[in-house]
Amino acid sequence: MKAMTERYAAKLVACGLCDHEEPLVGGLDAHTFWNRENDTRRELLEPLFEPLGINSLLLARPAEPYRTIVDYLAAKNPKAIMPRDCETRTFLHDIPVCANTEHLGSLLAERKAVVVPGLGIAAKGSVSPEECFVYFSSVCFAAFVLFFSEYLHACRHKGPDQPLQTAFDKAVSGMSASRTEAPSLTIGPFEDETALYAAMAEAGRNVVGLGLVDSFFGNISCLHDNTVFISQTGSSLDELEGCIDPCPQDRSTCAGLTASSELSAHEDVYARTPATCILHGHPKFTVILSMDCTDKQCPNREHCHTACTKERKAATLPIVPGEVGTGPTGLCHTLPPALEHSPGAIVHGHGLFATGSKDFNKPFATMLHAENQCRAEYFNRVREALATLKEA
Repeated sequence: MKAMTERYAAKLVACGLCDHEEPLVGGLDAHTFWNRENDTRRELLEPLFEPLGINSLLLARPAEPYRTIVDYLAAKNPKAIMPRDCETRTFLHDIPVCANTEHLGSLLAERKAVVVPGLGIAAKGSVSPEECFVYFSSVCFAAFVLFFSEYLHACRHKGPDQPLQTAFDKAVSGMSASRTEAPSLTIGPFEDETALYAAMAEAGRNVVGLGLVDSFFGNISCLHDNTVFISQTGSSLDELEGCIDPCPQDRSTCAGLTASSELSAHEDVYARTPATCILHGHPKFTVILSMDCTDKQCPNREHCHTACTKERKAATLPIVPGEVGTGPTGLCHTLPPALEHSPGAIVHGHGLFATGSKDFNKPFATMLHAENQCRAEYFNRVREALATLKEA
C-alpha cells in the first residue's frame, strides 16, 4: 500500500496535475500508509477512513492552470461547482465546495471528490489510491471545461467581470503550448495479436502523454480476424498492458463483460466503415466547442447531450449527441453513422472518436489536429465576442 500511495502521487505530478510537493495520498491496509509520513495534512484526513468505510484518500492543490481555475470556481460557487460535461454527469454529478473542514467527511460521504478552498481537492477511493487519482483528474478536467465555457459565455453577453478576467489571464498563462506534431506510431496492419497489443498500448501512452485524454478515460480498439480488441472498462490508457479484451464478433466468449462500455459503438463503426482502429479521447477544447451553441431558442436547449438535432461541426468534424452506454439515447446510435463519412466525430461534452484503416497514426493525427483547431477557434470566438461588445 505504501508503494501505491507513492505511485499515484508521482503520477499526479507526471501528468501535470500537481506540483511535486503537493500530493498527499493515504492508503489503509493493516494500518494507514502515506506517501508523506510527516505531512501535517494527515491530521485532517486520517480520522475519515473508518467512518467513510474507504481505504484511500488524497488531498492536493492542483498545478496551474487548474489551481487558478478551481480557486475561482469555488469562490464563485461556495456550495458546489456544477459542470455539465460527460465525465461529471457520469462520475461526479457535482463538485461540493467545503469551506469548513469539519464538514469534509460528510461531503465525501456523498461525493467522490470535494474542493477545499486553500487546500485544493480531496478525493476518496474504496478499493485503491487509483480511484483517488481518477476523481482528482476528473475534477481538474471538468473545472477546465466549465471555466473556459463560462468565460466565452461572458464575452458574448455583458463581458467578463474583473475577477473572471484576472483568473482567465492567469489560467491562459499557465497553459502548456499546443503540441502540433503527432508521434510516429507503429505502422500497420499488425501481423499478430502480440503486435496489436503493443500498438494499442503505445497509442494509449501517447494520447495520455499529449494531454488528449485523462489517464483513466477514453478507449482504444482494433479489429483483427473478426475480433474486436478493446481496452477494458476503467482501464488507464497509459497502462494498457493486460487490460485489453478480445471480443469475438460472433459472441463466442463473454470477454465483452469487462470491455469498455462503448464496445457496441465500436462494433457498429467497424460494421459500417473500412476502419480497423478506433481512438477515443477527451481533448479539452474539442469538448468545450462541442458544448458551445448560441441558439437560445432551441427547444432541446437543456438536453443538448441527448436530443440535439442541429447539424454542427468543430474542426470540420460532425458533433453528435449521445450518452455513455447502450440505452435509447446512447452514443452507439449516433456515433457510427457520423463516422461513415468522416475520419472523426465529436460527441457532445464527451470527446472525439477517430478512425484508421490500418493503424493508429491517422486517428491520432485526426485527434491532435482537431484539438489544435478547436483551441485556435475558441480564442477566435473570444476575440470576436469581445470586439462585438466593444462596438455595441
